[in-house]
Amino acid sequence: MNFVVIWSYDNYIPAHLAMGRLEQEGIKSWLKDENTVTLDPILTNAVGGIKLMVAESRAKEAWELLTRLQEEFKATLACPRCNSTNIEKVSSPRKASNWISAIGTFLLSSFAIAAEKTYHCFNCSNEFETPVSVYPSTEDDSGFTS
Repeated sequence: MNFVVIWSYDNYIPAHLAMGRLEQEGIKSWLKDENTVTLDPILTNAVGGIKLMVAESRAKEAWELLTRLQEEFKATLACPRCNSTNIEKVSSPRKASNWISAIGTFLLSSFAIAAEKTYHCFNCSNEFETPVSVYPSTEDDSGFTS
């Protein structure tokens, strides 16, 4: 049986969540290079990240499922300025801390420090730390939020 890569991750947590979701749908999958990336994150780009592998015969179905789930999740987050859902979490080259940490780790160590990421709205160009929820929570009489 031939296996193909349908998605790549830089962290084992979302990789396992996606693999679990595929398992719920009856699609067998496994993670390639998980140990390498988890033990030495600086090698993430060198090995291509943690690869979610699926049987070639189920690859299209798995890709469509993961794409749909990602789109559904993105539709729940919005820009606090314009309420657009056209947002994405990005590394901002404008942050001085990203440049300083990159230069410092290049000169002084072999361990990479992760760049700080912020959300960017592609409609109004706003950059922000926390998106707003499209579905506002409601609080009932007991004080619990649903």
